Amino acid sequence: MAAITAAMVKELRSATDAPMMDCKKVLVEADGDMDRATELLKERGIAKAAKKADRVAAEGLAGIVIARDFSKATVIEINSETDFVAQNEGFQNLVKDSAKEVYDNNPADVAAFNASAFGATFQAAVIKIGEKIEVRRFNTLTADATTALNGYIHSNTRIAVILTAKCDSEKTAEGMRAVLKQVAMHTSAMKPTTLSYKDFDAAYVASETIGRIEVIKKENEELARLKKPLKNVPTYISMSQLTDEVLAQAEADIKADLAAQGKPEKIWDKIVPGSLARFISDNTTLDKEQALLDQNYVLDEKLTVAQAIDKAAKALGGTAEITEFVRLEVGEGIEKAEDDFAAEVAAQMS
Repeated sequence: MAAITAAMVKELRSATDAPMMDCKKVLVEADGDMDRATELLKERGIAKAAKKADRVAAEGLAGIVIARDFSKATVIEINSETDFVAQNEGFQNLVKDSAKEVYDNNPADVAAFNASAFGATFQAAVIKIGEKIEVRRFNTLTADATTALNGYIHSNTRIAVILTAKCDSEKTAEGMRAVLKQVAMHTSAMKPTTLSYKDFDAAYVASETIGRIEVIKKENEELARLKKPLKNVPTYISMSQLTDEVLAQAEADIKADLAAQGKPEKIWDKIVPGSLARFISDNTTLDKEQALLDQNYVLDEKLTVAQAIDKAAKALGGTAEITEFVRLEVGEGIEKAEDDFAAEVAAQMS
């Protein structure tokens, strides 16, 4: 049996970042063979991680890489079990390196990422950190000469956005990059789930319509009890429902109301457009909440994002239209069970 010295333990600990007692134990088992001891640590690190497989990794960080010439951008979400680990420098570097790996090599999906040579490096880093860590998702967008591209990562490094806009010329594309950075910041804050109302499934819109109307009705019951002004109950919630027939009927109803009020017909053309715009606004709440192009732009709420992009492009003497966006928020959609601390302590004691 080889003698295990403090120097050997220190060497193994430096190479693997594993706890000192674990290093000493595997060196004893490996009879001083450093390579075998390292393998034992890896095996036990992987086994330890496997025991944690049923835990939920809902914390973590987002990463972003944008080409200097704005021709390509990548975003990634890597999850950890605890926010404490997300503040670890080793974890932060792992996110940066992983984002660069995706940017450079374009793996098809998470499985391909894990199966790559870098996947082994990633797993080794996970073992050192000692917590369940996993790549959840990533995406890359590219741009040609007449496509503007930019992105933004929020200061908490939990939200990352990239987006592209097709432009009429290289000059317009170059000028629109700064605007896209602002729109990316808007996207970070306003949480759109799709690009346009045109992307909504009809069944989804129908279901949301029923639910939203019922919510407003219930709110109005409480407002009536408090003798406060009631909210307008919409008939529709998306532009996808506002057909030509619906809009024509809305205009007819507005004119009928003006007539009932005794408003002179000669001034109707000054009133109807504004009233029709309010009707559309009241009946497109789903679009304004979830569709990026249809949201009110945070830097100028009189404009939608689509209108703001159009205005900015015209100022440059061209045209532009947002074509794609990706927004990743750490933990979004992951259900994390609340820990019952008392029950956990009781279980440990028993």
